[in-house]
Parts: sequence; structure tokens; C-alpha cells
Amino acid sequence: MIGIIDYGMGNLMSVQKAFEKMGFKAKLLKNQQDLEDVKSMVLPGVGAFEDAIDSLKSFGWIEVIYDAVKAGMPFLGICLGMQLLFEESFEGGHFEGLGLIKGSVRKLEPHQKNLKVPHMGWNSVKKTRDSRLLANIPDNTDFYFVHSYYCDPRENVTTGVTEYDGLFSSCIEKYNVFGVQFHPEKSSRFGLHILKNFGEMAG
Repeated sequence: MIGIIDYGMGNLMSVQKAFEKMGFKAKLLKNQQDLEDVKSMVLPGVGAFEDAIDSLKSFGWIEVIYDAVKAGMPFLGICLGMQLLFEESFEGGHFEGLGLIKGSVRKLEPHQKNLKVPHMGWNSVKKTRDSRLLANIPDNTDFYFVHSYYCDPRENVTTGVTEYDGLFSSCIEKYNVFGVQFHPEKSSRFGLHILKNFGEMAG
């Protein structure tokens, strides 16, 4: 069973339906009592970093996430969910993240006038090293992005990068923790294949 953390932010139903389309059982986790039978967890997210981390705290998910990751459970952050994995964010101030990945979240500031913020639409992901999440995904495959901030890791976790007036980490992997800046649930067949790769990690 794949558990999708419901903390009041994110396209939860679309992520759930995408996993189910690929043949996996998935459910929304409203509280800690819903964790029974969960073998892997997903943290989606749309919105502001500060609001998201406050919601995780108020819903009591912080320690649950730490315990799941420490126990070796496959854990996937999507879009804002990936950013929350990092130590800190400079979105609208300076805020602490989950700290599962060393590094920070910073604003996209392209110098080319034709490049707008937010970065919205299809863009390619170039693989930088082997990744279980990107297995059998062709190099430079396009995925769907919507974001104004990007992740800047301080450790070797990047498995895919994307060009937007410079390269940023669009896919990361550290042991059992994974993150994608794009929306796989909105990224056609290869996005669904990424969810399939993640779903198969829990057996």
C-alpha cells in the first residue's frame, strides 16, 4: 500500500489515481491511524514552503516522516514535497525544512527576458547518474513543471537536471528518499512510469 500524506496541500487525488492507474493500491493518509499496511509514502505539495512546513507540524507528520525514512521505507517528495526534504528555504523569508537532504531552496531568477517565473510547462530531464526512480526512462525526457523555486543540494544526491537559464536539480535520490521537482502525475506515460518505478520499490 502506498500512503499519500494529506496535510492540506497538493493534488492528492490526482497522485492517488495515477498510482492506481499503474496497478498499485494507494490511499490518502489523513492521520497516523491510517498508516496500517503502508509500505511506502509520498509527500506531494503545491503552494508556499512556509505554509507547507507549518501544516506538516500541525497535522503531526514530522516525526512520522522521520520514523518512516529511518526505517527504510521508500519516500517520494513531489514538487513542493521535494523542496520540503531540504534543510532550508528562502521563499518569503528563511524557513527550516525537514533536513533529510543537505541544501537549500532558492528562487528561480533567469536572466533571459523570454524566461518567466514561475517555470511552467514541459521541460526535459537529463540524467546525471543511475537512478532507480528514472529506470527505463529515456534521457532528456520531457516532464511537466510548475514552480518558482528550485533545490540546491550540498551533497551528491542529484540524479537528473533541467535547464532553465542554468541547470537545477530536478530529480534526487538518497538511499530510500527520492524527489522530483516536476509533476509525474501530469507528465503522460513517462511520468506514470516514474510512479511505477517508485511503487515497485516497496515490493
